[in-house]
Amino acid sequence: MNSKNLHGVVSIGGGTGLSCLLKGLKHRVLEPPIIEAPGVKPWIARLTAVVTVTDDGGSSGRLRNELQVLPPGDIRNCMVALSTDESLLSHLFQYRFRGSGQLQGHSFGNLFLTALTGVTGDFLEAIRVSSDVLAIKGKIYPATLSDVRLEAILEDGARLHGESLISKSRSRIASLCLTPPNCRPVPAVLDAIRKADLITVGPGSLFTSLLPNLLVPGIARALRKSPAMKVYICNLMSQPGETIGFTAADHVSAIYRHTGDQLFDWIILNNQPISRAVLARYRRQGSTPIVFDRGRIASLGLNIFEDALLARGRVVRHDPDRLAEAVYKAYKTRKDPSARAKEEVSAKP
Repeated sequence: MNSKNLHGVVSIGGGTGLSCLLKGLKHRVLEPPIIEAPGVKPWIARLTAVVTVTDDGGSSGRLRNELQVLPPGDIRNCMVALSTDESLLSHLFQYRFRGSGQLQGHSFGNLFLTALTGVTGDFLEAIRVSSDVLAIKGKIYPATLSDVRLEAILEDGARLHGESLISKSRSRIASLCLTPPNCRPVPAVLDAIRKADLITVGPGSLFTSLLPNLLVPGIARALRKSPAMKVYICNLMSQPGETIGFTAADHVSAIYRHTGDQLFDWIILNNQPISRAVLARYRRQGSTPIVFDRGRIASLGLNIFEDALLARGRVVRHDPDRLAEAVYKAYKTRKDPSARAKEEVSAKP
């Protein structure tokens, strides 16, 4: 294998943030079939996605409550993101039933995963079979197979139970925990972390997509012990309630407060300006761009990698390919410190 290639990459998260990153990373995976993309050279031998399973709203929540299965929604989104078949099958997995009956709001992919879990008796096997159907690049694992729920304590002392209520709260979150707290991580997740050259956390909702993975006993400890390069990918915008007023360093500090100090080596930031019209619309919704307090970031022991990472359009999102390339550039910079100045110059908007 080329010395610039990575034997193992592990990406941890949930929601749209992880799916966005995976869409970019899948074009960089060496295992056949290689998905050709203009100007893209594969550099990942093994790609593993670790996904939160605390969702209790929407289609996932209904299936969870009615059939006592793990919520399939974030798993489904990651499968579609990593699929080599971006046409009919991927669209089928994302299809949501309309109408007014019991199927209303359910996605086909959620029902497919749930049915396969019933047939095989094993959620991991259902994920494997579904992954084969979509011919995904890499492997997907839930952080735990336990029926875990989120509990948040707000700054005013109130307690919220369940991800859907926490994500809707407009009060600051003081602390977060899993119930039950003694859940077990999936062994394959710990094995992937041990064998990784690079581990990413984010982008994604801090309290409902990222921390739920890291609070599973053993996962944060495995990250801390791993010799891999560990990268936090900062969000672009704050989230009303969850992270209003949070700076980039505040995000990292919140993770450290829940999991222990010095989990990451690097942080990836977007330095591409957001248009005034788009910013005005987001501000009306109570969301503002994340402030990059570089001094505090450095005091946390983090190296900073900046690049232009925005996708085109009226929604503020990371561009999957730009984000994947930023991850690789940061890794190369770490392996070859002399390249850092060159990368910083090329990253200027």
